[in-house]
Amino acid sequence: MTEILQTPKLVVVFGGSGFVGRHVVRALAKRGYRIRVACRRPDLAGHVQPLGNVGQIQPVQANVRVRWSVDRAVQGADHVVNLVAILNETGRQKFGSVHEFGARAVAEAARAVGAGLTHVSALGADLNSKSDYARTKALGEKAVFETIPDAVIFRPSINFGPEDGFFNRFANMARYSPVLPLIGGGQTKFQPVYVGDVAEAIARSVDGNVKGGQIYELGGPQVLTFKECMEEMLAVIERRRLLVPVPWWVANLQASILQLLPSPLLTKDQVLQLREHNVVSEAAAKANRTIAALGIQPQAIATILPSYLWRFRAAGQFQQRRPIADR
Repeated sequence: MTEILQTPKLVVVFGGSGFVGRHVVRALAKRGYRIRVACRRPDLAGHVQPLGNVGQIQPVQANVRVRWSVDRAVQGADHVVNLVAILNETGRQKFGSVHEFGARAVAEAARAVGAGLTHVSALGADLNSKSDYARTKALGEKAVFETIPDAVIFRPSINFGPEDGFFNRFANMARYSPVLPLIGGGQTKFQPVYVGDVAEAIARSVDGNVKGGQIYELGGPQVLTFKECMEEMLAVIERRRLLVPVPWWVANLQASILQLLPSPLLTKDQVLQLREHNVVSEAAAKANRTIAALGIQPQAIATILPSYLWRFRAAGQFQQRRPIADR
């Protein structure tokens, strides 16, 4: 009797060409899904295609601010993943249009084709936040649940891994600057989570192994202050730098100038975000809505950072590691 082969499910990943997206695409490809990567510039998304088999991954043009492009991108989808976010506003890319309007557009498009939805938000999302980023992230979550009540929402802390925008940025700064700034004294707490673990959580939601209608907070095994994050990074790249506390008012003044640049190092909205700790809440831990509750053992930064920050050492990969006491 001839065996009938079923066509693998189609997953549409909005923002799949970005830092988190490429890890999500890889995790889904390893499971055998067909993947459609929806992004603004598919001509610049060729790097995602080698993450799967020939023809398994297809970049398509879509912009969450343009509703018809979203509807077109999800046609035939079995599941939709929305990773689209911005850290600062530029041109037409505004927090409201991307985080709120875009989240609702993706959710409504997914509902129209009967697809499941996984939405990635961020720790710190709060309807009452003074930060536009955090407030619009919360509005996006609200829009998602209003549209698809059984959607899965993830709130990760700072993602770290190859090409991350946090440790890489400060490690690169340490190559040229004798000092590194500690905004607000560097006491803001983070719970950095490995991007590969976040991608695995998202893939498991696509598999149907994560209960819908819930918000899951994803953090790593360690809670570190901003200062401790810088110390961990400097230990890996084996450089000594002076860590200088920057008062909030000074940081706000600097941000008001820096945010005028095309790619600002700091904005006033980011200063507002840094006033709040970025860690998994006690409520999420008690309700078993964490990464550990999904059956994932999160990796520590000490095991991952050396694998990609070595290039910031004075002699790169050829530099001999010095004893810890000598650093």
